[in-house]
Amino acid sequence: MILPIVAYGNPILKKEAQEIDENYPKLKELIKNMFKTMYNAKGVGLAAPQIGISIRLFIVDGSPFAEDEGANDPKAIGMEKLKKVFINPIIEQEEGEEWAFAEGCLSIPNVREDVYRKEHICISYYNEKWEFVEENYDGYSARIIQHEYDHLEGILFTDHLSVLKRKMLQKKLSNISKGVTDVNYKMNFPNNKKR
Repeated sequence: MILPIVAYGNPILKKEAQEIDENYPKLKELIKNMFKTMYNAKGVGLAAPQIGISIRLFIVDGSPFAEDEGANDPKAIGMEKLKKVFINPIIEQEEGEEWAFAEGCLSIPNVREDVYRKEHICISYYNEKWEFVEENYDGYSARIIQHEYDHLEGILFTDHLSVLKRKMLQKKLSNISKGVTDVNYKMNFPNNKKR
């Protein structure tokens, strides 16, 4: 089932998500629906708070991103294999040079801005089989994971922008929360109950 994506302005996006255990109800179904929702919206990552569920779960699939960025970019290496489920993740370490990339977000449609993030991460998490995993990621893979992890901490990519840049985006963000945006996937707008 394709679920509506929560738009900017909904308080759940600014809330720290809660850990779950392996008895969480209908977890497999939720993960399946999250992938369907993400693919329908042409995204490469989706966190549970973005569908209105404040739990520490996100999914990623870097293959569309790898195609878009091209095989020649060294930061895109391995993206085609990045299809994963992260449950109760913890970023153990972030290191390397910070680099900018114009990030977007399914909860903030039609807005892209340069965000600086560290190049390498080490993350521990449980996969969908409840196996504990610790892995290292670089480049775009690390960036996608950092972006989705931020959602579990109640942080949006716009929170990484300068005060001036956020001020310049204020009207656009306000319009998104009211449903005044052009989007071709199901959304739940906090300040427009009709859509």
